[in-house]
Amino acid sequence: MEFENQVQKLADRIEKQRENVSTEEATKTSFILPLLNILGFDIFDPNIVIPEFTADIGKKKGEKVDYAIVINDKPIILIEAKTHTEKLDRHKSQLERYFTVTDSKFAILTNGIEYLFYSDLAKPNIMDEKPFLTINMLELKSRDIKELEKFKFENFDVENILNMAGVQKYVSAIKDIFKNETKNPSDEFVKLFASQIISKPLRQNIIDEFRGYVKQSFSEIITDLVSQKINSLNDKLQEDETEVINEDIPKKDDNGIVTTDEELEGYFIVKSILAKSLELKRVAQRDTKSYFGILLDDNNRKWIARLHFNYSNKYIEVREDEKSGTKYQLENIEDIYKYEKELLSAIEFLIK
Repeated sequence: MEFENQVQKLADRIEKQRENVSTEEATKTSFILPLLNILGFDIFDPNIVIPEFTADIGKKKGEKVDYAIVINDKPIILIEAKTHTEKLDRHKSQLERYFTVTDSKFAILTNGIEYLFYSDLAKPNIMDEKPFLTINMLELKSRDIKELEKFKFENFDVENILNMAGVQKYVSAIKDIFKNETKNPSDEFVKLFASQIISKPLRQNIIDEFRGYVKQSFSEIITDLVSQKINSLNDKLQEDETEVINEDIPKKDDNGIVTTDEELEGYFIVKSILAKSLELKRVAQRDTKSYFGILLDDNNRKWIARLHFNYSNKYIEVREDEKSGTKYQLENIEDIYKYEKELLSAIEFLIK
C-alpha cells in the first residue's frame, strides 16, 4: 500500500507540474528520477544508477544512453529519456541499438509520463518490436502499479519479470486484436458469429450485413458492462451513505441546538471532498447555536470548516491558520464543491 501511495503521489505531482517542465533535464529531475527512487534504486549511487551510460555501437564510439540500472555489477535496465512533450515512437530505434550492444535484459523508453517497457522475448539480445508493458502516469490503473512493483530493487528477479513480460506480451496482443475487431470487424471475425446463427452460405453480402450486427452487438455489450459497473458503484455508495447517516445524524440536545437538513447536506459534501486525502472516520461534526462545526479527530481545536447556515445568507468558513479562517458566501449548498482546494489545504495545515 505504501508503494502504491508513493506512485500515486508522484502521478498527482506530475499532473500539477507538467505545464512548467519544458526541458529533457527537467523531465528527468522532476518525473523520472523520483520514480526510480520510489522503486528503491539509489539515484545518488553511480554504481547503481549510471547517468550517460556509454554504449559503443560498431564504429560509433561514445554513444550514450541516459541511464543504466546496474544490479550485481551488470547493466540490467537501459533507460532512454525524452521531454514529456515528445512522442516516443520516433526514438525507439535509438534504444534498440543500445540494447543490442549491452547485456541488459530490459529497456525503458520514457518521457516521464508514459513508460514503454521492452525485453528480448522474440530473439535473444534483440529488443522486441513492441513493449510488453505500457504505463501512463496520468492514467494509472491498479494492475499497472502491481506490475511496476516487480521492478522494485528489493523484489528484482529477472526470471519473474520475464514471465510477467511473456504473459503481458500475449495479453496486450489479444487486447489490440479485440479493440480492432470491435471497431472494424474482419470477415473472419464476422463469420465466427454468423456461422453459428444462420445455415446458408456466408457470401460477401451476408458477411457485410452481419458486420453491422457484430459492431452494434459489441457496442451494446460494452455499454451494458459500463452501466452495470456504475450501478454497482452507486449501490455501494448508497449503502455507505446510509451507514454514515445512521452513525452521524445528531439528535436534538438539551441546549436547544437543532441540526438542520441543510447543515447535514453541507457536512456530507465536505466529507466527500475530504475523502480524497483523509480517512472518513477522522472527520467529525459538532453543532452549536452559532455554526455547524466540522472537526478533525473530533477535536474542537482542529476545526476544518464551519457552516454558518443560521442566517439569511449562508457561508462556509474554511480554516487557514492557527485560529482563523476565511468565509465564503454560498448561493446554494452545492457551492461548497467550489472550495475543494481550500478544504484540502486546511487538512494539510492541520496534519502538519
